[in-house]
Order: sequence, then structure tokens, then C-alpha cells
Amino acid sequence: MVFDSLTSGAVLLYEEWLQQADPRTEEWPLMSSPFPQTVIIVAYIYFVTTLGPRLMENQKPFDLKNAMIVYNFSIVGFSLYMIYEYLMSGWANGYSYRCDLVDYSNNPLAVRMAWTCWLYYFSKFIEMLDTIFFVLRKKTSQVTFLHVFHHSIMPFTWWFGVKFSAGGMGTFHAMLNCCVHVIMYSYYAVCAMGPAYQKYLWWKKYMTIIQLVQFVMVTVHIGQYVFIEDCPWKFPVFLYIIGLYGLIFLVLFLNFWYHAYTKGKRLPKVEQNSKALQNANGAYHANGVAKGAANGISNDKTNGVTNGFYHSNTVHTKEE
Repeated sequence: MVFDSLTSGAVLLYEEWLQQADPRTEEWPLMSSPFPQTVIIVAYIYFVTTLGPRLMENQKPFDLKNAMIVYNFSIVGFSLYMIYEYLMSGWANGYSYRCDLVDYSNNPLAVRMAWTCWLYYFSKFIEMLDTIFFVLRKKTSQVTFLHVFHHSIMPFTWWFGVKFSAGGMGTFHAMLNCCVHVIMYSYYAVCAMGPAYQKYLWWKKYMTIIQLVQFVMVTVHIGQYVFIEDCPWKFPVFLYIIGLYGLIFLVLFLNFWYHAYTKGKRLPKVEQNSKALQNANGAYHANGVAKGAANGISNDKTNGVTNGFYHSNTVHTKEE
């Protein structure tokens, strides 16, 4: 009886809550209910953590060089398109960069902004291929908890964003993230093209700086909400979530920066001996980029990279 009562109460609360949703997005793919995306996310987690590694256990790694080149450049093109749509539907066409509220009307620009938010949401499912490529290439060491958690939580949280707050100041971080993706996935695409193109990747060392700048901009922009006296956002919880994400990953990347660069520069002997250590037991990567796993952000061949707020994608080295 108690269970039935709790279940009925939860159903009523869920139905009442959905009545506050944006009616414009109701008929869009995956938007009628959170359950279809939940099935996809659960299937993704099961494949990359259990089924995939089990199937690949006695198989040779797949050669996905061409597929990865096409995939990465496709993400670059898609990101450029979303940047354009975000600009044209608000950020370069009427938004003040302060208290920009969600326009729930059927105004063409408002609908265009909502649709762009849906495109960004859908892109999170496409980016799950990052992890699937890891599994098929037997790079399971790069399928970390933080990586899988990020790729799982981003589409889940963005469903609520599109369902209830598709527009306004809460979309600034998405547009900025698309800008970062253009840079990051361009890097990955060139990496996938092979050692002959390594000479064009001289800007690798600036990518962590790009991450830090992104998180600072996101945190400062969304933090305005706390100090603006009259900003009647309908669902302010989303702004607080964005702000919290920005702060958390700003701290994580600052920590990475300290361990990989500042602290590293104070230990020149480690730098000098890194190659000897690698030759001795393969335990240390010779390029000196990684100084151990800095809170899961970096390992010997993995650099923390953003995708939404954190992306543990591979920074390919010459050896790969």
C-alpha cells in the first residue's frame, strides 16, 4: 500500500511538472519523455563498460583511421553550424549578454533558438562515438569513470534544458563550447591523419589555456544572475547548475595546469629522466605532457579536454 501510494504520488508530480514544459518542443525527436534517452544512455554505459570490452577481448583492434578523420571533421562542421545558429537566433541578434530571458513565444527567432538547443542536445549522442571508438580500438584505459559519466550526464541534463529553458542566457556556455569543439576536434582530426601531419599541431600546448578561458567566461557570464536584481528566469535551477559545472571544471583544469606545467617546471630532473624511465619500464610517457593522473584529468596519453564541460578524449601522439 505504501509503495503504491508513493508510486501514484510520483506519477502525479511528474505529470504536473511536465505541464510546465515548453509546448514548442513536445513533438521534437526524443523530447516527449526522458525515458527514450535514458534507454540510449543505459545502453551506451553497458556497451562501453561491459559488453564492448568483452566482445573485443579476443579480437584485434579495429583500424578506424578513416572513420575517425571523417567523424572529427564532421563534428567540426556541425559545431560551426551551431555557432552560426546560436549567433543568428540571439547572441548576435538582440541578446544583451546579461539577463537574457527565454522567449517561449512562436517568434521565428525564438523557435530557431530552441531548435539550436535541440541540435546541441542531439550532438551529445553523436559524441558518444568518442568512447565507442576507444572500445573498438581497445584503448580501454581511456574509458575512465569521469569520461563515461560526462558523456552520460550531458544529454540527460540537456534534455531538461531543451524541455524547459530552450534559450536565453543559459545557452551562452553551449555556444562557447561549440567554439572550443571547432578547435579541439580539428586537432583530433589532424592527429588521426598520422605522423606526417604532426608538424601542424604546434598549438597543442595552448589547448589547456583555451579550456581555462572557456570556464572563466562561462562562470563569469552565468554568475551575473546572482547580482542582477531583476532577472525573472522561470527555471533558475538551470543557471545554478551551469554555474556549478563551470566552477567545478575550472578548479579541475587549474589543478591539471598546476601539476602538468607549474609543478612540472619546478622538477627539471623528472623531465630529464622521463625518457630513461620510459625505456626502463614503459611507465612514464617521454613527452612530459603527463605528470601522472591529475584528478583523472590526464594520464600518460590522455589530456583533459572539454566536451560540454569535460571531455576525456584522446590527444593522439606520434606513437599512435
